[in-house]
Amino acid sequence: MSIPKKGTRKIIVDREPFIWLIRRQATYTQAYYDCGNLHVAVEHSEKRGSVLVILTDRPHPQGLTPTNKVKPVTPSDTAQWIRQAVQLGWQPRRSGITFNVQIAGGRAEKIY
Repeated sequence: MSIPKKGTRKIIVDREPFIWLIRRQATYTQAYYDCGNLHVAVEHSEKRGSVLVILTDRPHPQGLTPTNKVKPVTPSDTAQWIRQAVQLGWQPRRSGITFNVQIAGGRAEKIY
């Protein structure tokens, strides 16, 4: 699986190039099962391998419970989460299934 190029942003983390994307509209899962939080998809930009999906603790503005308190996902947040996912075992250059993590208390935790 790979993420679409349209709407992606480039980021360099520890000298490795990645692209990342935040879904613009809440998916069914985001709106109803994940309490309407934002999801971020990340993949290596040169060697397509496993995709990282980050279930953030940030509310989606179009989620089930609309909120006026929007906390944006910044490039520094994304870089930090990528580093944490690599420490948890994500191998962005190796083909494989989607690697899912959830953000809790500012830390990434692997979801099985």
